[in-house]
Amino acid sequence: MQPRVPADPTVVHPMPEQPRVVLLRPLVTSPLIEVGEYSYYDDPDDPTAFETRNVLYHYGPEKLVIGKFCALGTGVRFLMNGANHRMDGPSTFPFPTMGGSWSEHFDLLTGLPNRGDTVVGNDVWFGHGVTVMPGVRIGHGAIIGAGAVVTSDVPDYGIAGGNPARLIRTRYNERDIARLLAVAWWDWPAEHITEHVRTIMSGDIGDLEAAVPNT
Repeated sequence: MQPRVPADPTVVHPMPEQPRVVLLRPLVTSPLIEVGEYSYYDDPDDPTAFETRNVLYHYGPEKLVIGKFCALGTGVRFLMNGANHRMDGPSTFPFPTMGGSWSEHFDLLTGLPNRGDTVVGNDVWFGHGVTVMPGVRIGHGAIIGAGAVVTSDVPDYGIAGGNPARLIRTRYNERDIARLLAVAWWDWPAEHITEHVRTIMSGDIGDLEAAVPNT
């Protein structure tokens, strides 16, 4: 019997016959973006341009952090804090960024609201065309419905949808969510995950607990 081998987390195209699917960790280069192993993006146009087409207004210093085993559908976009404009005066236009003598007024753009890092947990599924606003935190195991505009935090194993996105329900009750977070299968060694793929995908929580690797 051949030994079971984990999928390779270092390849850009894990499905060679489907170039629209890319693993993000080996693709991104920005020090402001962190992506866990096996998280992927699907796009028929140019998935390799994820950093520039899907992470917008990212001028720093806040980070975009995406956990492991996340699935990002076509058109998922993260708007970062650089998108903010002043709203306390007659005009919201960012004059100082346009150059010329206008740049002398750059102090007018400092101190704009900054919600900090945008953080996505592990095993999160984003439907087609989701937009995530700056500083949002999305918990482990969450599902974000197609077309949602996520303006506030989503709890672990929450299902959210709409514009603005609202929590529809949670996938499990509080006790079972705590059990799943304690198992944290996404942190298991890849070889151990490989042995228990069927349990992770279709087993119950008790099965997962029984499969936790010995420490």
